Amino acid sequence: MKVSKLLTFVVAIAFFSACSPSSPTDATAPSETPAPAAPVAAAPASHPAAPVKAAAPDRAAAPATAAKARTVIVPAGTELLVILIDSISTDKNKAGDRFMASLGAPIIVDGKTVVERGTKVQGRVADAESSGRVKGLANIRLELTGIMDGAKVIPIVTKPLVAEADSSKGRDAAVAGGGAGIGAAIGAATGGKKGAGLGAIIGGAAGTGAVLATKGRELEFGSESKLRFTLDKEVELPASKTIS
Repeated sequence: MKVSKLLTFVVAIAFFSACSPSSPTDATAPSETPAPAAPVAAAPASHPAAPVKAAAPDRAAAPATAAKARTVIVPAGTELLVILIDSISTDKNKAGDRFMASLGAPIIVDGKTVVERGTKVQGRVADAESSGRVKGLANIRLELTGIMDGAKVIPIVTKPLVAEADSSKGRDAAVAGGGAGIGAAIGAATGGKKGAGLGAIIGGAAGTGAVLATKGRELEFGSESKLRFTLDKEVELPASKTIS
């Protein structure tokens, strides 16, 4: 009986030993944990695209905002036939007086009309001497000063047209300058002595700009008298239109 109890006690002790928890060392030994992985560097955020600047305009290639207007040159030596609007005389006019006339023929350059017939022109009396102030020889010197372009005046310079009364009573005109004799003959055929004087002015002015004309004691050019002047300097005119 005692032997059975002892055997039972031993078995019980063995059972409880087998069922007891692991040793403290094993229970408390920390489990080996893998080393934490190095943090992966975050990919840098992509930079926002820089705004594209508009290319500056090529100033050299850009057309000029104010292109120079085209012009045409009327050369020196060009003849201007004019018809007086205002009458002129040595006994009424003096140096500095202004007069108006119109073109009796168009101004043509390189076959193109640049100023129409009938365009108004301005002139002035450069000098005038009546027969009462000189020894019987009235004389006058005329010049054109501008071409009218609407309200604008285009300055011009012409050779002076000079006329002097002749003291001779026995001849119609003594004329200096090529072509003047023909002008006097045409004038005489159409208007007698008065016509001869005006014809001499028209014919002779183109040659030397100086004539001698007979018309009594004074020189007088009435309205609608035709005179011929010569440009002394070239003049620049707008080519974009015909002046009229």
